[in-house]
Amino acid sequence: MHTTDRTLELDCSKLTPTLFQRLVAGLAPLVSLFRGFRNRMEVNGLHDLNDSQLRDIGLTRADLTSAFLASTFFEDPSEHLTRSARNRWRLQLFRSHEE
Repeated sequence: MHTTDRTLELDCSKLTPTLFQRLVAGLAPLVSLFRGFRNRMEVNGLHDLNDSQLRDIGLTRADLTSAFLASTFFEDPSEHLTRSARNRWRLQLFRSHEE
């Protein structure tokens, strides 16, 4: 009985992206820009809410203004609002535990 060692050389270091992968990678910045613009329009719509409605979602009018001032036109202001709401929630939670 003879045993033959067979090896198969795989050249995995030269993986080239497929056409679909290149297309997705090329469109990613455009998709990100569109998402930021859409979120900016949604955040702008929050100005229509009254103060108690904003308070219900953990925001203030000052948060809306600072979100627009802190972000450039191509940045997403919703990230700033998310941080503001979470920080306010954590502060209230901390204050409730102090009492």
